[in-house]
Amino acid sequence: MKYVIYTSMQWTDRIRQVKIILVIAAIAIAVVSLVVSNSLVKELAEEEHNKMEVWAEAMRSLNMADDNTDLNLVLKVINENNTIPIIVIDAQEKVQTCRNINLNGKNETDSIKQIKAMAARMLESGKFIRINLDDASHDAYINVCYEDSVMLRRLSTYPYVQLGVVMLFVVIAIFALLTSKKAEQNKVWVGLSKETAHQLGTPISSLMAWIEILKETYPDDELIPEMNKDMKRLELIAERFSKIGSIPELTPVCLQDVLEHVVDYMDRRTSSKVTITKDYPEDKIMVRINSSLFEWVVENLCKNAVDAMEGAGHISLRVADEGEKVSIEVSDTGKGIKKKNIRNVFKPGFTTKKRGWGLGLSLAKRIIEEYHKGRIFVKSSEIDKGTTFRIEIRK
Repeated sequence: MKYVIYTSMQWTDRIRQVKIILVIAAIAIAVVSLVVSNSLVKELAEEEHNKMEVWAEAMRSLNMADDNTDLNLVLKVINENNTIPIIVIDAQEKVQTCRNINLNGKNETDSIKQIKAMAARMLESGKFIRINLDDASHDAYINVCYEDSVMLRRLSTYPYVQLGVVMLFVVIAIFALLTSKKAEQNKVWVGLSKETAHQLGTPISSLMAWIEILKETYPDDELIPEMNKDMKRLELIAERFSKIGSIPELTPVCLQDVLEHVVDYMDRRTSSKVTITKDYPEDKIMVRINSSLFEWVVENLCKNAVDAMEGAGHISLRVADEGEKVSIEVSDTGKGIKKKNIRNVFKPGFTTKKRGWGLGLSLAKRIIEEYHKGRIFVKSSEIDKGTTFRIEIRK
């Protein structure tokens, strides 16, 4: 059994290491991708700016051309730009021409407004080249406004898309690992529980036979009934182990009656230095639970409380009816749990005791959350003052 627990803990450590490696790999890929893509974007942006300077010079040549000017090269430069959006406006902000602009206006007036708004945005962002048409006049100029091409804009967003894909891959991989881990743990728990129940079966049968012999030999012995009670208890424990891994039957029962069974058992099995108080509502609370497994959970909390108090102290059981759900709180006056250990108390194999396998609270969590669809958690804990565990279940 120890080997099984160590294997589970090693598997948990391996999962943690794999998650760290995946996250580091994702960050490395994202950083490299961003650096390379940003470098490419800067190079393309500079190249497009140079193209615009050539295009602007061609526009200047076109505007200043006379009848003897050869415009073949100029027109070729102007017409070859099929990717970069361009709007040419004069000093009075009138649109002279535009290229590679997608217009969705309902009519010509709407389209002109749209073009002017785009030109104003380009001017504001500083993406324009001013061409002076007459050196003697400050108002004789045109502004060649432009913005990034569709390809450049897409390339700018590519690293973030890639980052999203990488992160999605990491999330899926981690989810698959956790699912695999949970399935492995389920197999371990079921196998361990079934084997424990099987191993207990033979000695229990032998002890029952010996008790029957003792009854016949010493019919008036007062210890035999107590031995018989302990045997019934062993049978109940074996039955509980055998139910792990199978869907337990939930039946409506009175919660106070179930808790009373636990209190009676703990009173008989604990020192007189340990006192147990109960705080129940006057009205009966009916809940759908598996009494045998639920008693096991509360017993385990009470036994842990006794261990934490080192055989002397106070345990309190509080029950509250909260409408659709019921809460049960088990408090003790023990040594408390360190804050760094609170998140680990329900993990298989975790224990602060010198003796023990660290299975009790892990099984309790499984019984409450998987079988009864409830919650169990550490509500509060203070060093040298005590701990309160809280259970919440639906009615």
